[in-house]
Amino acid sequence: MKIFNDIFKIIEYRKSLNGSIGFVPTMGALHNGHLSLIQNSVKNNDFTIVSIFVNPTQFLPGEDLDKYPKRETADLKICEFSGVDAVFMPKKSDIYSDEEPTIIAPAQKAYILEGFERPTHFDGVLTIVLKLLNIISPTNAYFGKKDSQQLYLIKNMAQSFFLKTNIIPCEIVREEDGLALSSRNIYLDLEERKKALSISKSLKLASKAMMKGEFDCTSLKQIMSETMQSIDVEYIEIVNRNFDKIDKIVLKNSIILIAAKVGATRLIDNLWI
Repeated sequence: MKIFNDIFKIIEYRKSLNGSIGFVPTMGALHNGHLSLIQNSVKNNDFTIVSIFVNPTQFLPGEDLDKYPKRETADLKICEFSGVDAVFMPKKSDIYSDEEPTIIAPAQKAYILEGFERPTHFDGVLTIVLKLLNIISPTNAYFGKKDSQQLYLIKNMAQSFFLKTNIIPCEIVREEDGLALSSRNIYLDLEERKKALSISKSLKLASKAMMKGEFDCTSLKQIMSETMQSIDVEYIEIVNRNFDKIDKIVLKNSIILIAAKVGATRLIDNLWI
């Protein structure tokens, strides 16, 4: 496995590869959710490249940029054992300049839900993803469905800018108790973790209600809200896959979204229907 810090060297390496290129962009602190993306890429491409870069432009003032977990040695071992061909670990000074052009995410879809309390967050996400896709020029790039709004905006950007990379959605990976995998789960103490399980439990209850014929969004939100009374729910929202709000569930075109704080830790989860 090759490790690159220099942009021009990885571009030259990329030019030397003949075959399909799978790409998994990460901020490190790799867990089984990231591993599932990597495994999808290794399985379906001739070569796989992983990036590890904690992107400062998607963090707002006061957020946990400085506290974001860093486990470089462990991350590289995971990549090596998973069959990754190259890891790209650039420096901030190589990725960003003092005179950056601005990418602005579409306000109607980027300043709701995850973007409502975090204005400019998705501007930073789209900026780094576009830069990385231009550097790596992958055939396929893999993103998790847990960050569903981010996934939608990245797919929209790829289509709008006529990028040649295929954006591949991958299923949410959960721990044995049902908690969606996240690098931030390590912040939860035992009591907080128990409370956090109400998030996935509420999604299961909504799923059961739909199996019994309940498709009214207001009713489903009420069921979920009652299940999460022990935590600080930021939002429960139900949208179609273009992230328009809906009143009734439409099968194969709806997503239930949750954001909540458990203690000081903010968690998100969702259910694609």
